[in-house]
Amino acid sequence: MFNKALFSWDMKKAHIISIGNELLIGDTVNTNAAKIGIFLTEIGFIVERGFTIPDDPLLIRHQIEESLTKADLTIVTGGLGPTHDDVTKKIVAEIFNSRLRENLEVLTHIREIFKKRGYILSESNKEQALVPEACDVLFNKMGTAPGMWFKRNVHYLAVLPGVPYEMEYLMENEVIPRIKKTFPSQDVWVTEYYKTAGIPESTLSDRIGLLDEYVNNGIGIAFLPGPSGVTIRISANGKNRKVAGEKLKLIRKQLHERAGGCIYGKGKNLKLAEVVGKILEKKKLTIAVAESCTGGFLGNEITNIPGSSSYMKGGVISYSNDVKADLLGVSEDVLMSFGAVSKQVAFQMAEGVSRILNSDIGVSTTGIAGPGGGTKDKPVGLVWMGFSIQGTTFALQAILSNNRLINKERTAMVVLECIRRRLLGLDGYPYELKPYHP
Repeated sequence: MFNKALFSWDMKKAHIISIGNELLIGDTVNTNAAKIGIFLTEIGFIVERGFTIPDDPLLIRHQIEESLTKADLTIVTGGLGPTHDDVTKKIVAEIFNSRLRENLEVLTHIREIFKKRGYILSESNKEQALVPEACDVLFNKMGTAPGMWFKRNVHYLAVLPGVPYEMEYLMENEVIPRIKKTFPSQDVWVTEYYKTAGIPESTLSDRIGLLDEYVNNGIGIAFLPGPSGVTIRISANGKNRKVAGEKLKLIRKQLHERAGGCIYGKGKNLKLAEVVGKILEKKKLTIAVAESCTGGFLGNEITNIPGSSSYMKGGVISYSNDVKADLLGVSEDVLMSFGAVSKQVAFQMAEGVSRILNSDIGVSTTGIAGPGGGTKDKPVGLVWMGFSIQGTTFALQAILSNNRLINKERTAMVVLECIRRRLLGLDGYPYELKPYHP
């Protein structure tokens, strides 16, 4: 159900149809539907329904026919390739009672691609230049399968290849310009994404509240949780971007006032490691990591950021106790008395890596990543994170999940968020964890 406060009922409706057996059985992740949904929402459409169907002619025909009667715009991807199971083009031609004709521009383009790659042009590839007479051809510079644009009464249909970068090219360069020309009075949506870390979705939601006084008249808020943290999406619509942007200011102000220091930045693809890196650069500080349970994940996050060599000294993957003792200087007595997964070892790992690599900040991770290896006293998901920050040493304890990969990612995010908060002088610790000192 659509919320009348958020969506106007005169907004145009769109359907997305994804075709391919590989999508249904999990061989290929359907990223196209998500990308198309973003494209359409940003230009003011309600994406009312999305369908994923196999390469079955009867199902393809049924779904396209139905969407042409219920949606203002339908976007179809998949089934335009040269193999026997690519039947979308033939079905669409039959729906529009249209003969296939050879498009010389498309055929020339296909020939040039094969010549450049040194391949022999097959008959099946030549057939990709056949397009229904009833369509406008969407020329695909990124591949061999052209897209197609149809109209039936007041309904419009775009048929695009399933290869993601080809679909995106055609959406941006061929489909969206046609949509804007066809539906010139559509409202536009402006959307912003704010990244948070170190706070659960429920706590964040409680802190921000319902914002009933703002979430109306085309303004919306959503919480998008993931292993790395919760992303807050705020949206507003209007007759143009300026009008929508003015609406968005209302909720943005309240968001910052209520979420406080939990928000580390703006941008859908912003990484916490990028924000921490900028802080380290600004303060001219260096960092080194000693990793056991994360196995290099934390160092990978830090070094994924361009320019990280200016503040990242290096790291040690001290998976075994021998490496912890011989390289980082962790006391064998401490290892014997408290075990590798302990705050005492986390302290000494952080101090040791800071000492041997001569960094301002040393951090460590040691835990039971799972899915096995836990005990009553030290369950799966138990992680100790050590910090040695400019002479101050402390540790945080967290009990995460039974999923090994999620535990590695969450541990890295807690470490980075703790560093961000400490260096910015913010109150509190990630997930309200209690700090332990030597």
